[in-house]
Amino acid sequence: MGKAYQRPKNIMAQQSYQSVVLAKRPKSLIVPGETFELKTNPMVTEKDLKDEQVLVESLYLSLDPAMRGWLNDARSYVPPVQIGEIMRGAVLGKVLATKSTKLPVGSYVTCVSGWTEVAIVKAKDATLLEVPPNGKPTDAMGILGMTGMTAYFGIIDIGQVKAGDFVVVSGAAGATGSVVCQIAKLKGAKVLGIAGSEDKVQWLKELGCDDALNYKDGEFAKKFKAATKDLIDVFFDNVGGEVLDLALSRAKAHSRFVMCGAISQYNSAEAVGPKNITMVIAMRIKMEGFIVFDYASKFPEARKEIMQWLAEGKLQRKETIVKGGLPAAEQALLDLYKGINTGMEITRGGKSRWKCWVSVVNI
Repeated sequence: MGKAYQRPKNIMAQQSYQSVVLAKRPKSLIVPGETFELKTNPMVTEKDLKDEQVLVESLYLSLDPAMRGWLNDARSYVPPVQIGEIMRGAVLGKVLATKSTKLPVGSYVTCVSGWTEVAIVKAKDATLLEVPPNGKPTDAMGILGMTGMTAYFGIIDIGQVKAGDFVVVSGAAGATGSVVCQIAKLKGAKVLGIAGSEDKVQWLKELGCDDALNYKDGEFAKKFKAATKDLIDVFFDNVGGEVLDLALSRAKAHSRFVMCGAISQYNSAEAVGPKNITMVIAMRIKMEGFIVFDYASKFPEARKEIMQWLAEGKLQRKETIVKGGLPAAEQALLDLYKGINTGMEITRGGKSRWKCWVSVVNI
């Protein structure tokens, strides 16, 4: 899957298209060349469409840390991806052919068509692209997509953030974490961000975080204790593991722990739970997990407020760009867990009129 990739200028003129399927379930880390397989398929055309279906070409493919859980044959909020099945994933794409009056040829949409160059999608499952003032197309999957929705409802609804709160965010330099930090500041909170490099720490301070720490620093635990001397009101967790343990030890009575992700544990053969879990009892901590899809009916109101903040210049976002296209998705997902990105990571495809990107939405 790592071979050079040249995306065709007109994919409909090709006899085939490529997709990425699950070949073998990983026991811990994703194994490049083993976990996924690049598959060549006969090209589909308008003749293959049924009523209220559209043919979509993937231009941006969103990757998320939660995808690692989808590879496990285990009960979760969505069924696991099956062996031989196209890897699940959200895309931003262009309508190439249509049998829907609502989605004309040439329009841009977001949908969950997976790791594939083209796909037939039900019109009801595709959403027309909306780019706000000061916005860009990738915002549809990022700050106005699942990334933004996760940050918005996680910190506002689950975290119940309010003016004067002390908020700590792990994975703070990722696409979701960075938006959480900014929303918390907009709501009047004091914010400490945790990230994995000095460059990311500096960026978090530029975003407006009151302080930021590098968890790879040899004195991180000591610095974390000093930075949380006033104790934590809200902890937004994207990482789990040792950082969660430290946060539990510094939690204020009746604090709120927003359990969004646990990226440090996703690739572990044997996940490690928090040793300080009894602090939930002693400090009467409210620890709550959530899935962003639970808030689907409220997405429009959240997008409206986020779009307003964007228009006013109150929210920033960042993208990390690497080359590769669709065949790079496997390595890009693996690299996501290594923290190579700041904000969204985008893998750009070959030179062509329509470039294929892989956008890695890191929490």
